[in-house]
Amino acid sequence: MHDTAFLEHLEFEKRFSSHTLTAYRSDLNQFSTFLADFYELTSVTEVRHTHIRSWMVQLMQNQVQSRSINRKLSCLKTFFKYLQKRGFLDKNPMQKVIAPKMGKRLPTFVHRQKLELMFEEVDFGKDYAGARNRMILELLYGTGMRRSELIGLKIEDIDLQLSKLRVLGKGNKERIIPISTHLQELIHEYLAIRTENFGAEKSASFLLTDKGTSLYPKLVYNIVNRYLSQVTTIEQRSPHVLRHSFATHLSGNGADLNAIKELLGHASLAATQVYTHNSIERLQEVYKQAHPKAEKSELNK
Repeated sequence: MHDTAFLEHLEFEKRFSSHTLTAYRSDLNQFSTFLADFYELTSVTEVRHTHIRSWMVQLMQNQVQSRSINRKLSCLKTFFKYLQKRGFLDKNPMQKVIAPKMGKRLPTFVHRQKLELMFEEVDFGKDYAGARNRMILELLYGTGMRRSELIGLKIEDIDLQLSKLRVLGKGNKERIIPISTHLQELIHEYLAIRTENFGAEKSASFLLTDKGTSLYPKLVYNIVNRYLSQVTTIEQRSPHVLRHSFATHLSGNGADLNAIKELLGHASLAATQVYTHNSIERLQEVYKQAHPKAEKSELNK
């Protein structure tokens, strides 16, 4: 179904991330299997909008969430657009397909007090692994960078004199992120331990495994999950939760939305607007301070 050439196009020409490529490959395999099993179709030229709608129905019946279905449809939309541009299709079957509506899902974040508790009270240890683990958590929360950006961070990307670092984001887009005095001090201390253990030229990667090699996604996830588990009971304890926490706390303290957008490396403001929400605790605090009835009830206690 031309999927190999399509995925190579996304990887080498569009520069899609490995995570997105893996998801798209899985989605195309699922769709191909569905077409073969239910309609005995083997050629992409035979696909009609009715086949895609039937697949949507099956996914819904299997309790697949709207968000996941929309991602799969996005994959097909990109796939059929690619085929049409290259002359394999006369019409795009996705034109008559309407994606299911998604309810707004607020990003999961960790409360500031919980993160302060982790950084101040949790014992990270004094060896290299402890310093690195703390550095991972501090960087994710202190800069809002993605896990892939953290793993790709090089020593040369960090400028302690100018208090900034450079990350390579989605689509190979560079952005500059300021770093606090606190982060500067931690980075300086970490580099000293890193050099002591692996030498200055062991690797250009800023963060290393215990053996001195570059980090990998699963290790970063396990480290973040382990330490967040000590201070919070939220179900999602991934590196991305610290990115959400970074943006949520900035928004809660009155940071300009456009500034948050630039720091996160979002392509559009729409992706950043989800962080304008307030926690229940913040709403209660505002209510108690501003509403006369709330003030009166407090006085009568």
